[in-house]
Amino acid sequence: MATVNLPAVSSTLPLTNSSATATKATGSEVQKSFSSFLKESINNVNKAQNESDVLTNKLAKGEDVDLSQVMITSQKASVMMSATLEFRNKAVEAYQEMMRMSI
Repeated sequence: MATVNLPAVSSTLPLTNSSATATKATGSEVQKSFSSFLKESINNVNKAQNESDVLTNKLAKGEDVDLSQVMITSQKASVMMSATLEFRNKAVEAYQEMMRMSI
């Protein structure tokens, strides 16, 4: 029977202290990264809605489009929009709760 020579797992993983290598972001950096994340997410939802509209219009015109692809795209856009609306609702709710707090 042949012997398999495998390197130790610890030798393949670098030993670093995650707290030492972590960088601290300033408030403006966090705000910029959050705003860019939010903008990118909204653009993705918009893109999904547009793609769904295009496929639905093609299907309505009688063009050769796979019905299952139209349904999948439509449901994907619907779920993305629902998640976006739920995020907005939670953000508004959190803002209102903070405004109700006394200082």
